[in-house]
Amino acid sequence: MFQYDLVVVGSGPAGRRGAIQAAKLGKKVLVIEQGKRVGGVSVHTGTIPSKTLRETALNLSGWRERGFYGRAYRVKEEISAEDLRRRLLITLDHEVEVLEHQFARNRVQHIRGRASFVDPSTLQVIKDDGETMQVSCASILLAVGTKPFRPDYIPFDGKSVIDSDELLDIKELPRSMIVIGAGVIGIEYATIFSALDTAVTLLDPKSTMLDFIDKEIVEDFTYQLRDRNMKLLLGQKADKVETLDNGKVALTLDNGRHLTTDMVLFAAGRMGATDALNLAAAGLEADSRGRLKVNPETFQTSVPNIYAAGDVVGFPSLASTSMEQGRIAARVAIGAIAKEPPKYFPYGIYAVPEISTCGLSEEEVKERGIPYECGIARFRETSRGHIMGLETGLLKMIFSLKTRRLLGVHIVGEGATELVHIGQAVLNLKGTVEYFVENTFNYPTLAEAYKIAGLDAWNRMGDIKSEL
Repeated sequence: MFQYDLVVVGSGPAGRRGAIQAAKLGKKVLVIEQGKRVGGVSVHTGTIPSKTLRETALNLSGWRERGFYGRAYRVKEEISAEDLRRRLLITLDHEVEVLEHQFARNRVQHIRGRASFVDPSTLQVIKDDGETMQVSCASILLAVGTKPFRPDYIPFDGKSVIDSDELLDIKELPRSMIVIGAGVIGIEYATIFSALDTAVTLLDPKSTMLDFIDKEIVEDFTYQLRDRNMKLLLGQKADKVETLDNGKVALTLDNGRHLTTDMVLFAAGRMGATDALNLAAAGLEADSRGRLKVNPETFQTSVPNIYAAGDVVGFPSLASTSMEQGRIAARVAIGAIAKEPPKYFPYGIYAVPEISTCGLSEEEVKERGIPYECGIARFRETSRGHIMGLETGLLKMIFSLKTRRLLGVHIVGEGATELVHIGQAVLNLKGTVEYFVENTFNYPTLAEAYKIAGLDAWNRMGDIKSEL
């Protein structure tokens, strides 16, 4: 007889959604969290902190008002690390309070401790006070998330050479920063600090960045970064990083170039936090980056009663998709029907400016040989954009010439991660260009960009309705 129907290891987006889903269906659920408070990486070092930091930086720097008042405009002249941390702590307290209430309301039990496998149905938990206990269960959901990748050649010291988790604890804002890694995390933090007027250099051995995003959107985004004097050193690698006696950091690149900066943020990837789970005892094995292989439809591992969801299973590593993965995994684990989720989900990059996308990129449409047409709107074409003082921002939609259906929506600019959901709904409901042309949007709003882009495409496509 098992003690629990489902034990969830980790309380991040995948873990909490899976636990609550199983509990709502009447199952006995236990969540094991090794952190001091529930919430996982998403709440304490990842999604929520980085987005809170971004919002605080934009508010205190007056970034959104500079279109009217000039680039020298500031809301607060001297912004400190403590200013950023103050709002973060308040936000995290609210997040934890909500999560603990959700667990209590749904009768989800949770304990603090480090879990490891004894066998495929038994976990050993070492609590903070050293007490050891074992729990048995019918099914296990691993939602342990990730941790920063820390290669040996980077001399991390928690002060001037840091990873993305340590960034939240810096004592003062650097005047200059080199960010190693032009992935989503690196780009988000690089642009946030650039908005705070830190001189930022973005360094990556790849010659391109954000390859999964529509190329035209990336080009517009890149132009905006360079326009505000961010340095992009793509196709270049740091061979040596060392801390100098004066506290600065020196880098030697593979092309012989030498750079000096106040701070280095290493953000080139993360690893699945699976090393302490004793996976071998359960018959599991992680890949070289600590990630677990699962069935993409059920999130079942190679061991039938063990499931994994969230960042630990790899791409896309989004909080939003992790929640859905956790929900599906929990339903399958307890024998409930799990409906297939909608085909299209949005990606959101909370850089400055934001990027969000849903559906096929123009490059993907070309590869598939689909005849298509694009419609583009710039935020400065909308009255709301004028009111907000926006000089940049672009919305792009791609339509099939044969069916006239929307194939993809791609946005860069203020509010992109909110605006994308209109396109997502039309995509999943198989809507056509006529939806955007014939429907009324609130005025003045940035959502009007959908109508402008729809008309732009419609004018090129003509008013010929094909069979759907």
